[in-house]
Amino acid sequence: MKKLQKGFTLIELMIVVAIIGILAAIALPQYQDYIKKSHFSGVISATNAVKTAQALCIQTNAVIAATCDTFAGIGANAPAADTNLSAIAITATTGVITATGTTAAGGYTYILTPTLPATGDTTIVYTVTGTCVAAGACKT
Repeated sequence: MKKLQKGFTLIELMIVVAIIGILAAIALPQYQDYIKKSHFSGVISATNAVKTAQALCIQTNAVIAATCDTFAGIGANAPAADTNLSAIAITATTGVITATGTTAAGGYTYILTPTLPATGDTTIVYTVTGTCVAAGACKT
């Protein structure tokens, strides 16, 4: 009786290696972008605390300039820098909140511009801009 040989040919193995290489070339950059975006969510979370304090100040005082345009004015401390957050600043007179992520978080900026509500309205609208919008790390 003849014995049948079992196994894979060299061509079959080379095709499998090529397919794995192609999948890795596509998946790795997407995975790295996903990681940066997930790290940047920490920057957005830290900024939301400042945004909430500022919105409360604006609703209470009905002004931004001279009252709600500093951390002291809104009654909050600037969040400390960490592995994702580089810094958060509030622009004097306009109250624009600017947060910057670290390199691990993509180095994107997240800018929130407050708008005073219309008479009789209590909703404060924040316009989102910054480099995070184009990168898809934050929503407008």
